[in-house]
Amino acid sequence: MSEHAFSPDERRAVYRAIAERRDMRRFVPGSTVEPAVLSRLLHAAHAAPSVGLMQPWRFIRITDDALRGKIHALVDEERANTADALGARGDEFLALKVEGILDCAELFVIALGENRDRHIFGRRTLPQMDLASVSCAIQNMWLAARAEGLGMGWVSIFEPQPLARLVGMPDDAEPVAILCLGPVPEFPDRPVLEIEHWTSARPLPEFVSENGWPDAVSS
Repeated sequence: MSEHAFSPDERRAVYRAIAERRDMRRFVPGSTVEPAVLSRLLHAAHAAPSVGLMQPWRFIRITDDALRGKIHALVDEERANTADALGARGDEFLALKVEGILDCAELFVIALGENRDRHIFGRRTLPQMDLASVSCAIQNMWLAARAEGLGMGWVSIFEPQPLARLVGMPDDAEPVAILCLGPVPEFPDRPVLEIEHWTSARPLPEFVSENGWPDAVSS
């Protein structure tokens, strides 16, 4: 055991947060998040690793009810378009609850910030590392929320440009996620999409190989 390891109780808490994190869609209507808790969550997100320390994330807190309604309308429009694109599974998709925008205590739009092209360190050959960095910030916030007893849901069902216009983003910024955050009735013991029989998570061994791509190693 490394001398830098956390205590056993601390390690268990970290792994518990990872194991019990869920993509939440159902929230307690009319609930709130204490300012001190919200501050801790945002600081956790801001502590995420980022390539070249570029910190490409932007967190836009939505406190205007009319704007929240417009964001919901954008998502609802794309929900119908996604159902059309799914063909035979369209009706099944429409039966799923895919967001909690109108019910959650706090709503955020997460974006890639402006002037990203000036950051070359770590992005010359992999420019998408800015998106990877923002994803790390979202995951930090998600795990911290679970530790605080709050649910969070990542909504990606929207057209980026209309959402960018709604919140006044500059041309070179880009929305990545709508995050629904707040108290929830319960945390399911399995991913909701498994419970709803939409899909099943695959086991870890299917994703791990040694010294090369799985097919290449076995051939």
